[in-house]
Amino acid sequence: MRKYRHLLVALLLILVCFAYLAVRGRVLTVRILLPARSEVISRECSGDGVVRLLEEQWEDNTLLMTFEGVSPGKVDVNIRMKDDTNRYVRLYVHVFGIITENEILGYSTGSEIVPWTVTISALLLLADQIVTYRRQTAVNLYRYENIRCLGLIFFLIFLIFGQITYLFSYHSLLSTILSILSSAQFFSTILLPIAFVGSMIILVSNLKLMRREGKNWRNMLGTITGSLICAGTLFSLLLGEFLQRTTLVDVHNMNGIALYVEMLVEAAAFTVISYLECVLLGTIILAVRAAKRIPDFDRDYMLILGCMIREDGSLTPLLKGRADRALEFSGMQKAATGKELTFVPSGGQGSDEIMPEALAIRNYLIEQGVPEERILTEDRSVNTEENLRYSLELIRGDWKGKDEPKIAFSTTNYHVLRGGLFATQLGIAVQGIGSPTRSYFWINAFVREYIATLYYERKSHLKTILFLFLCILFMVLAARLSYNS
Repeated sequence: MRKYRHLLVALLLILVCFAYLAVRGRVLTVRILLPARSEVISRECSGDGVVRLLEEQWEDNTLLMTFEGVSPGKVDVNIRMKDDTNRYVRLYVHVFGIITENEILGYSTGSEIVPWTVTISALLLLADQIVTYRRQTAVNLYRYENIRCLGLIFFLIFLIFGQITYLFSYHSLLSTILSILSSAQFFSTILLPIAFVGSMIILVSNLKLMRREGKNWRNMLGTITGSLICAGTLFSLLLGEFLQRTTLVDVHNMNGIALYVEMLVEAAAFTVISYLECVLLGTIILAVRAAKRIPDFDRDYMLILGCMIREDGSLTPLLKGRADRALEFSGMQKAATGKELTFVPSGGQGSDEIMPEALAIRNYLIEQGVPEERILTEDRSVNTEENLRYSLELIRGDWKGKDEPKIAFSTTNYHVLRGGLFATQLGIAVQGIGSPTRSYFWINAFVREYIATLYYERKSHLKTILFLFLCILFMVLAARLSYNS
């Protein structure tokens, strides 16, 4: 029940909003600006029994006509003047007698509550997500739900900002829908300069990386990702501008289908881009938190995740950094609590390596003065997931305590988050610590981690995008229904 509390609150707000409209919306005062009251010669209604005229009065040159809804239907109110010109307004009467002006989703008395309801619902959802994020990260930092939660927080902030500015310029129910559809465009447009500058910084970093590490497409992932985000935003912006100016497709006809196809494509594109940007922002913040976090000084075991070793079996700077960071934490814990821990170097032997990575790490630890009895060597794994799974098997075979052993792991800073995410999926409670690496390397490596988190949660992300698309489709269909009524 707690999981769906924000949905229940939103439904309650919708019911309150509808009840308020059902009471206030039965009466509507229409304002018709005329050159002079003396020029009016007749007032006509095209439908019988749909509305009832309750009151008519003048306010300067504005004729105020107050109607009450009688039965569902549509009626045109026509004001004829002496110069044979007309002024007319179309009224729609919905269920419960709610009257809207000019459009099915036009203005009705009391409908100002709708954008307020949207804004309050978004504020409540934002508060709920912030509380959820704080609670979840306090229990376990390494959860994919934390990334999605942060992404939703960012999008809600922009949505609320856009809705607050709209509250004081409300026109109709339809305009509320259009303002929601434009929220993703607002978000992407605001972030475009930041994305462009970031892409330029990543490009410089990737060029340096290729000079140092070799020319291949993996070393350009950061630039490719940044370019795709910028290109997607620009495509969506330029598509609308092109269609507004071309005669190839008529997007100016409110009764045609092209306008709504354009609206759907633009809104969907901006929403997908915004969603990916929100996930990126969430990943950045969570990854930085994970990289800077120091595990509690009560650890029993320290895993050292392996990576490529040199031809002579010595550690590369990247792997040496992981081992040194593990040794540093061991010293910090010993100084703070007096508690020793057991090291678990992990990593199998690659086809181009003379020994398992775990053995190379073990040799290095012994050189640094770590007793052999405080080292468990896991030399079968070929990836991060196996590092964690096989190391846990070793730890459980070695552990003599009654409670579960307390485990930390050491890896490079950009890899801490994904290592923790793997551990959570395997049901292993761990805390990670990150070793520094060169900026030109970690920028691109971090983008690879972001892409990896998208891939491993691809089903969840696709479901979210599909849900957002269906919401957009519903709102676009509502706009078409309103315009074509």
